Amino acid sequence: MEDNEILAELRKIRELLSKPPAPPQPKGLVQEFKAFLSEYKVLGLAVAFIIAIYLGAVVKALVSDLILPIVQFALPPGSSNINGLMAGPFGVGDFANAVLTFLIVAFVIFLIVKVAKRHKIG
Repeated sequence: MEDNEILAELRKIRELLSKPPAPPQPKGLVQEFKAFLSEYKVLGLAVAFIIAIYLGAVVKALVSDLILPIVQFALPPGSSNINGLMAGPFGVGDFANAVLTFLIVAFVIFLIVKVAKRHKIG
């Protein structure tokens, strides 16, 4: 009797394993969209994108309003605007401003990633 029970149980297991599960049927456009958002973490990506845009704006303001006036003290007298700084026939002020902004944004992102790894976030 015990062997028959074991065989019956094994048959049930084989039957369960042999049938592939049916894929869930979408229940409409809204449900599909919600599944898309949750599966691909689109909302989190959108939030990160918006935060990055405003972080860039804050850093640009920091560079142009606080750091560049300090750098201007190192310029020769008579240079009133660092953005108009010229090196021979080449204008390098705007480029220097963009490079400085990029370096600060990259450093801030580096710090955010470092803190996130330390606290095992993401």
